[in-house]
Amino acid sequence: MKLLFAEDEPAMSEAVADILTYHHYLVDTVSNGEDALHYALSDTYDGLILDIMMPKLDGLSVLKELRRRQIHTPVLLLTARTEIEDRILGLDLGADDYLPKPFAMGELLARVRAMLRRREEYTPDTLLCGNIALDRSNYTLSGNGHSFSLSKLEFQLMELFMLNQGIFFSSEKLLERVWGYDTDAEIGTVWVYISYLRKKLAALDADMEIHSKRNIGYALEERL
Repeated sequence: MKLLFAEDEPAMSEAVADILTYHHYLVDTVSNGEDALHYALSDTYDGLILDIMMPKLDGLSVLKELRRRQIHTPVLLLTARTEIEDRILGLDLGADDYLPKPFAMGELLARVRAMLRRREEYTPDTLLCGNIALDRSNYTLSGNGHSFSLSKLEFQLMELFMLNQGIFFSSEKLLERVWGYDTDAEIGTVWVYISYLRKKLAALDADMEIHSKRNIGYALEERL
């Protein structure tokens, strides 16, 4: 499960990211509302944790813009204990839950688990494109009675392609969205992982393949 955590206090951000990572979540962290909105619009997350009080753009404004754009990713708001009006407004804007500060890490984890359980009610565990299926619960790509277990990066890359079938992504954008903004990986790494996926799709005799267009990028489309 991949989460975005938006919090402008460095110590809090580091502590929460560490505990979430320890419990096997993939976590991207940002320190202001503008970056939170950009990340949420540019990547696929299972859940968002937004502090209300952030520089550049507050958490409520981020939430409002996401819902305006019909992005229904579950949102957990972090609020000051006295901000009752903000909690009410956040729920009215489409937040799934709120957690007053200060909070115990155990309660945060419980709220995240509850938020993700609700998400599973309307987000399928299995993505389908043509005759291939990607099981999001166990990172398995299958088709025609055969299957492959994917590495974490293979899975994230394949998930991005399947959720955006027919949309081309440049190598730079794939590196940014799958490996992260702060990665030390080079563009060549993207090409290597695309090669891995192409070989797996061919072995499954998939009717989908990863096409490339010079100077544009890569997309998952029907096999020609």
